[in-house]
Amino acid sequence: MNGYGGENNMQSLKELYKIGNGPSSSHTMGPKKATEVFRDKHRDADKFKVILYGSLAKTGKGHLTDFIIKKALEGYQTEIKFDTKFKCTVHPNTFDIIAYKNDKVLDMWRVYSIGGGSFRIEGEKETLIKEIYKQKSFLEIREYCKKNNLDLYDYVCKFEGKKEISEFLSQIWEVMQQSILNGLNAKGVIPGKLKLKRKAREVFENKTEHDIEDKTKIRLLSSYAYAVGEENACGGVIVTAPTCGACGVLPAVLYYMKQKYNIPDEKIIKALAVAGVIGNVVKSNASISGAECGCQAEIGTACSMAAGAVAYLLNLDMERIDNSAEVAMEHHLGLTCDPVYGYVQIPCIERNAVAAVRAVDSAILSSMLKEDSLVTFDMVVDTMYETGKDLSTHYRETSEGGLAKKYCNNKFFCD
Repeated sequence: MNGYGGENNMQSLKELYKIGNGPSSSHTMGPKKATEVFRDKHRDADKFKVILYGSLAKTGKGHLTDFIIKKALEGYQTEIKFDTKFKCTVHPNTFDIIAYKNDKVLDMWRVYSIGGGSFRIEGEKETLIKEIYKQKSFLEIREYCKKNNLDLYDYVCKFEGKKEISEFLSQIWEVMQQSILNGLNAKGVIPGKLKLKRKAREVFENKTEHDIEDKTKIRLLSSYAYAVGEENACGGVIVTAPTCGACGVLPAVLYYMKQKYNIPDEKIIKALAVAGVIGNVVKSNASISGAECGCQAEIGTACSMAAGAVAYLLNLDMERIDNSAEVAMEHHLGLTCDPVYGYVQIPCIERNAVAAVRAVDSAILSSMLKEDSLVTFDMVVDTMYETGKDLSTHYRETSEGGLAKKYCNNKFFCD
C-alpha cells in the first residue's frame, strides 16, 4: 500500500466514529459539516448558493442532502441546484458553495464529501485534521506492534492517549447500544415513498421453542443490525462505522458478542479500537464512500471492522485479526451501491444484517486456519479500491443501475 487511494493520512478514530443523524454520512453529515464551516467563515453574507454534482445531485433528494444544507443555512437566503450533467473528475460527491453579499461573490468552495462524514476542500492541501498515526498499512501496524510489544488497543492508546480515547469510545459504545434498543422498540413505517415497514422487532421476536443455535445467531445479529439500519433510515442518532449506510454491522456484532459471551464493556471498548484501526486503514488507503467505490467500500469495510473486533474478542493473535478482516472484505468485492429511489433502505438495511452474520463467521473461520493467508488485508483493500474505480457509475450510488433500476422498471409509479 503506497497511497493508491484515500487520504493516506491516518487520522484519529474520532474522525472515523462520528455520532450524528442518518441517513447518509456522505450525503448529509459531510455536506452539513462543510456548509457549517463555510457559513461560520462568512457570517456577513446575505445569500448562499449550493450546486450539487454527481451522486449528490442524483440521489441527494432521497438522502435529504438539500434538507440538511438548508437547515445548516437557516436564517439565510439559500438556493440549491441539482446539476446531474456535470462530470465529476475528482470525487463523485462534489458540490460548490458560494457566499454572496449585495449580489457580489464573497467566496466559493468546491467541496468533496469523501465518506464517513468527512470532507475535503479543493485547493487546500493542508488538512484541517492532523495525522495521528504514522503507519500507513495494516502490515506496518502489525510490525510496529510486534516490535514494541503492543496489541492493537495498546497501539491506539499510545497515539491517542488512553484516557481520552477510552472515554470517547465509551460514548460511542453507549450510542451504538442505544440505537439498537431504539430500533428494537420502534414500530411503524420508515419515511419515504417505499413505505417500508420496520422489521427489527419482528425479526427479534421470531423465535420458537425448538430454535437451533444457528438460527438464534442469525436472528439476533440480524435484528440488531436491522434496528440500527432502520434508525438511520428514519434520521435517528447513530454512529458512522464507518458510514451511516453501514452503521448497523459493528454495533450488531459487538452487542451480540457481549450478550452471548457476557463480555464486559471494557473489553468491548477495546474491540471498538481494533475495529477502528481496520476502518482507518481502508479510509486512509482506499475509500469508504459508496459513491466512489460501491457498497463494497461501506458494507465491506464495516464487515472487516466487525470481523477484526470479533477476532480480538476471541483472543486471536494479530495474524488472525488480519485474516478475519481480509476474509470479510474479500467476499464483498464488487458489491454495488444501487439504492432504490436513493433512500438508504433497500437494499442497504438488509445488507447490514447479512454482513453482521458474515463478520462473525469470518472470524470463526479464521480461527480454524493455522497458517498465514496468501492474501493479506492490505492486498484486499488495494483490490477493493481498484475494483470500485472499475465499476460503472450506474453502480456507485447514482440509482441508475442494478436493483434501483430494476425496481423502477417494474413499478409503473416510479419516477
